[in-house]
Amino acid sequence: MTERVVLAYSGGLDTSVAIGWIAEETGAEVIAVAVDVGQGGEDLDVIRKRALACGAVEAEVADAKDEFAEEYCLPAIRANALYMDRYPLVSALSRPTIVKHLVAAARKHGAGTVAHGCTGKGNDQVRFEAGIQALGPDLKCIAPVRDYAMTRDKAIAFCEAKNLPIATTKKSPYSIDQNVFGRAVETGFLEDIWNAPIEDIYEYTSNPAEPRAADEVVISFEAGVPVAIDGGPVTVLQAIQQLNERAGAQGIGRIDMVEDRLVGIKSREVYEAPGAIALITAHQELENVTVERELARYKRQVEQRWGELVYDGLWFSPLKRALDGFIHEANQHVTGDIRMTLHGGRAVVTGRKSSASLYDFNLATYDSGDTFDQSKAQGFIDIFGLSSKIAAQRDLA
Repeated sequence: MTERVVLAYSGGLDTSVAIGWIAEETGAEVIAVAVDVGQGGEDLDVIRKRALACGAVEAEVADAKDEFAEEYCLPAIRANALYMDRYPLVSALSRPTIVKHLVAAARKHGAGTVAHGCTGKGNDQVRFEAGIQALGPDLKCIAPVRDYAMTRDKAIAFCEAKNLPIATTKKSPYSIDQNVFGRAVETGFLEDIWNAPIEDIYEYTSNPAEPRAADEVVISFEAGVPVAIDGGPVTVLQAIQQLNERAGAQGIGRIDMVEDRLVGIKSREVYEAPGAIALITAHQELENVTVERELARYKRQVEQRWGELVYDGLWFSPLKRALDGFIHEANQHVTGDIRMTLHGGRAVVTGRKSSASLYDFNLATYDSGDTFDQSKAQGFIDIFGLSSKIAAQRDLA
């Protein structure tokens, strides 16, 4: 039986050429798998037909937008996941979604190898291959660009020699990855970290400096899940899409950062994630109202580690799975409404309301009706600071 290879297929030049390239290099049949995580662009059926026209023996397409939102973006929202305190894991979240479909296709079609289009320099090769190894330890992985030196010049020459039905237009100066949770832009003039981003690189967000009226929005959560926008019920996908539009119109979610890649280098990345930033900001504030102090403090440590694991491609790891359980439990009382003003590139919380609130007005107020017994404060402070006081007495002796 002829060996089969499942290829993560985007419909672009590189992965279209990779179909025939892999066949020539390995003698295998290629099954192309395209997964829609809200990246936009061409119709899935167009992409499927192109894969077949480029030599794939089978081509599968999957509309995974709801799956991506509910099973991958939602856990990130509940974890307040911001890598290096800024990046909402836009690309890192989509890779395990795609991996799951690739491994399923490999099982369905009897393939022993999975291929992807990543280079040997980035994070995504790790995310794909670590995920594939976790779900299919018996599967092999190949990357034509990395393993077979499939440069863009060679890809264009191959495309023209084989007369493949795909345009070989001039490549964009940027490397762009996008999905419903956000958009990542790198390379080109951005590689000089002194150069400021220009407006032309942005698509999900408007210029926050342009004058416009503010937008007020109320986001409702149940157990950490966004369930309504301004009182209208929404799915997780709809919540992200609506806030992408509304927060994006206000220039919210632009991130320009130098980040620590898993492969050991620092890389300049420009992101725009309006819906993600608005939802995480609202979720963080509702946690401030509903989560007990010690749990909240510990959860912040878990959030950082969770984000690092996902960034590093370990979505399917035992530690990530165990931390999911903690984050799920910590969100059980994160229910209520957050009112925000979207304006000038910022999502600012202006109101909070929750049936599970731990905020007690009578304990917090300094006016009449105060139920906090201030007479107990002095004794508490004496005991709380006792160990430091004893140490200070020793050190001053």
